[in-house]
Amino acid sequence: MNTKRQYKTYTSEFKTEALALISEQGYSVQEAASALGIANSLLYSWKQKAEEQANSTVVPDERTELLALRKEVKQLRMEKEILKKASAFFAKEMK
Repeated sequence: MNTKRQYKTYTSEFKTEALALISEQGYSVQEAASALGIANSLLYSWKQKAEEQANSTVVPDERTELLALRKEVKQLRMEKEILKKASAFFAKEMK
């Protein structure tokens, strides 16, 4: 029996509201997580990401472009490795 674990996803609005409990209403992370029924570590990670984005000098459009470029670079590197292996294979075949 092969069962894949299902992870619950949360909307950006939910995350924003959860972080507002901490920053605007004075809840501790533990109190907010308990009230929302989520793990403390999850709320801590959302908080850390929000702080990183707030301290970042990259605007959202640049961030989107950066993520797309990183994805493209990863794809191109993978293709390059495939071509290296193929050329080595065909070089052996030619001998």
